[in-house]
Amino acid sequence: MKNRGLIHLYYGTGKGKTTSSLGLALRAWGWGKKVVVFQFLKPKDFPSGEMKALRKLDKKFKIIRFRKQQHPLFNKSLNKDELKKSITRALIQVEKIIKEEKYAVVVLDEILNAVSSGFITEKEIIHLFKGKPPTTELILTGRSTPPIFKKFADYISEIKEIKHPFQKGIKARKGIEY
Repeated sequence: MKNRGLIHLYYGTGKGKTTSSLGLALRAWGWGKKVVVFQFLKPKDFPSGEMKALRKLDKKFKIIRFRKQQHPLFNKSLNKDELKKSITRALIQVEKIIKEEKYAVVVLDEILNAVSSGFITEKEIIHLFKGKPPTTELILTGRSTPPIFKKFADYISEIKEIKHPFQKGIKARKGIEY
């Protein structure tokens, strides 16, 4: 059963959920597996170290962001209905790509936040879990997870914040937080 794909949940208030998921994705890519990372709620045009690095990898590693300035933290005048429509379209794209079975590893970065914000329903994610091909590794990240998702997960990592530089007023640093 070495090609069996499992479900991972990386959630919590601590730093490192995206980093963990991208580390796993990079490891899979290093072994020749095709990887796709969908970044929900991260602006398409916001620079990040992972975006810069991933552009240099080959076509076996793909990262997809959906809208310019789609996160409420970056755009205070954001229309919530437009964001919900954008995320719904993104989820349709995710489902299509998963069903095509082109990618061995699929990362849904911050999708748990889209669920907790009411942009995606628990039922839609459970549908993804149930429709996942048996060889696809599926990784979800976010700050919290509905308890029912834990029943489907094979890996669950809660990343808890104990101490963070933000608490001392230190702003996000290029290459470390983004």
